[in-house]
Amino acid sequence: MTKRQEKFAGRHAQRGAALLIAIFALLLVSVVAIALIVSSGTDSALASNYRTSTSAYYAAIAGVEEARGRLLPINPNYLPLPSPMPLTQVVYIINPTGGETVAPSNTANPATYPDNEYKQEFGVDVSTRVVTTNASVSPIAGLPPASYKWVRINAVTEQSLGDPLVPGSGVDVNGDNIVDSVTPLFYDPANAPTPGLITTFTPPATASQALEITSYAVLPNGSQSMVQYVVRPLVVFSGLSSQTFPAALTLAGNNVFYDGPGTNSFFIRGQDQCGTGPAMLPAIGYTNGAASDNSKTNIANGATPAGNYLGSSTPSSPPPPPPAATGSMVNVGGVMNPNWLTPSGLEAVVQDITDSADAVLAGPTTPSSFPSGMSSGNPMTIVVNGDLDLNGWHNTGYGLLLVTGTLKYDPDASWQGLVLVIGQGNFVSTRSGTGEIDGAVLIAKTRDPSGSPLATLGAASFSQTGGGGSLGQGINYNSCLVQGAMGPITYKILSFREINLTN
Repeated sequence: MTKRQEKFAGRHAQRGAALLIAIFALLLVSVVAIALIVSSGTDSALASNYRTSTSAYYAAIAGVEEARGRLLPINPNYLPLPSPMPLTQVVYIINPTGGETVAPSNTANPATYPDNEYKQEFGVDVSTRVVTTNASVSPIAGLPPASYKWVRINAVTEQSLGDPLVPGSGVDVNGDNIVDSVTPLFYDPANAPTPGLITTFTPPATASQALEITSYAVLPNGSQSMVQYVVRPLVVFSGLSSQTFPAALTLAGNNVFYDGPGTNSFFIRGQDQCGTGPAMLPAIGYTNGAASDNSKTNIANGATPAGNYLGSSTPSSPPPPPPAATGSMVNVGGVMNPNWLTPSGLEAVVQDITDSADAVLAGPTTPSSFPSGMSSGNPMTIVVNGDLDLNGWHNTGYGLLLVTGTLKYDPDASWQGLVLVIGQGNFVSTRSGTGEIDGAVLIAKTRDPSGSPLATLGAASFSQTGGGGSLGQGINYNSCLVQGAMGPITYKILSFREINLTN
């Protein structure tokens, strides 16, 4: 074979190689493209699943938040519950769409969204309980897609706090090595050594009942979610009861100071102006009875004429008012919540109120910064971090007013509810007027002039050196207005969990 023939034969043997390379390259590109398509589809499916699961989750959250809001007395759609709420009672809020039926207590019918979770927690079917049903008041209630199907409100036990998927689990809150299944739990902010849940058949006055709020949501595509809060009411004061202060005016601390206007037209009355019962509190209460403390003397020197300070002569009993010559200035330290007798305890109260306030204002400020809409039917919680000057404000406030600096009060202004001056502990007035405070007032000095916390309560002061104004001007204890201002002002979340519905 000649060299030319050999060269031609070699070229002939290489024919088709380029085609094979091209085919392999095309296959490789196709595999990559298919992988990208599959990956994109998977990502889309994952994103879709995430969107639906997230939508169901937030739909369930909407349910527990509606229920938590409707537990507050100031809510126009308030759900009154017995106090304490028995374990045998269950309250539902339902939210059906269109003509569907939502009946969570009908556990025999899977089409009515039955509440089978209850039995997992309490060991009995919810149909055996006393069930009350309420309709949702959400602006989109009943409109497709409904935000949730039902919300349940009930008392909580050590057993119910456990994992529903783990039989016999629970939380032994009192450390007795027994998981109680029949005693409702309470939250005691004064519980030693730290505040927390307690198991007791006779809860102390400082305790409030813990409640469980469970919400179940189902979207049209079948995605579902169940979430659960354990909450407790945040009540500003607990002592004589959860709705009372120890006096019409309480000066908490050491060597407190009182300087009244000394006129016949200024009164402080401990008689309950609500008219619902015979309650009678001292006109002025102080908290330190030590022989070295000048609180009682400081108050007596400023409270003149004594007959204008009417109320009980003891801190907790309701006898008739004392003779006019003695007045009503009483040591109430023994009946106050112990947490209210320390700077740290009162600072914690300030923080709780601040966290749930309708408005938190930086001082110095004036009522021009107050939120709009405050009324007798819509009391508000207003916190002023610093000084508040009410001079020139000839209006009425409603709810809870907390001032951490100096409160410059204009007696022409009125307040219905609670006035707390906790921090610098100064209440000052140098004018006359015809307004009054109806409810209760508490003043406590927890910080020095520089703002640093004190080790013990300092000398809180009340100074009203202006003219007395009309006979209506002064401070009148009113349990109804106190209760309306204190609320509870919110239901604090103690725990949260998302319940697994896949097993």
